[in-house]
This record gives sequence, C-alpha cells and structure tokens, in this order.
Amino acid sequence: MATKTIKIRQTGSPIRRPEDQRATLVGLGLNKIGRERVLEDTPAVRGMIRKVRHMVEIVEE
Repeated sequence: MATKTIKIRQTGSPIRRPEDQRATLVGLGLNKIGRERVLEDTPAVRGMIRKVRHMVEIVEE
C-alpha cells in the first residue's frame, strides 16, 4: 500500500516570527523561501502545516 504524500512550499519569511514557528519550519525541512518538500500526509505533519499556514502553501501535484 502506497503512503499518501503532500508537497509544501515555503512562501513567507520566518523573520520577526515566534521561535516556535521558526522551529516548525525547520521540522518540516524548510528554511528558505521557495523551498519545497514532499512529506508523508500524517496528522502530525498536517498540524505543523496548520501552525505555519501563513508561511507555506500546499502544491498540487
């Protein structure tokens, strides 16, 4: 059974953001605007995306 994945792109800067939001971006594997990552679509990853939703976008594949 294939695992479902989600592709995200960083669209905003973590400058002048709380430290926990910066750490969440690093946890997602993002650290520069324009970077993209393909991650497993799990509730934990969805929660991390929800926390920084103003700095990332979900890319349709």
